[in-house]
Amino acid sequence: MNTKDHGKNQWLAGRFIVLDGPDGCGKSSQARMLMDWLHSQEVPTVGFRDPGATVIGEKIREILLSPAHEAMTTPAEVLLYMAARVQLWAEQIKPALSAGQCVVLDRWLSSTCAYQGYAGAFGMEKVIEIARASLERVWPDLTIVLDVDLKTAAGRLKRELDRMERKGDNYHSRVRAGFLKLAEGRPDFAVVNATGSLEDVHKETVKVVQKLLYVA
Repeated sequence: MNTKDHGKNQWLAGRFIVLDGPDGCGKSSQARMLMDWLHSQEVPTVGFRDPGATVIGEKIREILLSPAHEAMTTPAEVLLYMAARVQLWAEQIKPALSAGQCVVLDRWLSSTCAYQGYAGAFGMEKVIEIARASLERVWPDLTIVLDVDLKTAAGRLKRELDRMERKGDNYHSRVRAGFLKLAEGRPDFAVVNATGSLEDVHKETVKVVQKLLYVA
């Protein structure tokens, strides 16, 4: 994985890559590892998390994930996530892409589709409609869904759970189903089995990036 092919890898400059999946899938670790690999290939790369990475986005993240806000409705979640996303696009993602940087993002619209749209029964199409009305760009070049079963995911969450993580097995089972349904038949989505070791999942993630984003 350390072999450099700079002429080919430069096609990754200016690309928008999202790592997503159920809580406990390891996306934050895989995002960092993918960024490290891209840097090793001399691809200019930046990474952000959604929601977050802006002053406004971090405040919205705190509201969304705080267990103190159990009364929050699913429509409110959708709108807050989208508001943070709009700010993240304007402040961070768009400038980085315009500068030719590869952007690696921890979650994006796919999360709202799976969590609120599918598991929360708001409707994935309604989520996408709101995104189209709010965002200059809805979908990244590639969304990698890190798929993991509930038992494995739960075993990886070794900290105090946030408000979304506390929603119960039935909800999170539907979240997983939502991600898989969203990815069906889409050439800009890939599903990676994330039950293995960090290094094994990283290798599969890099293979997906190489296969789907390299231009011959």
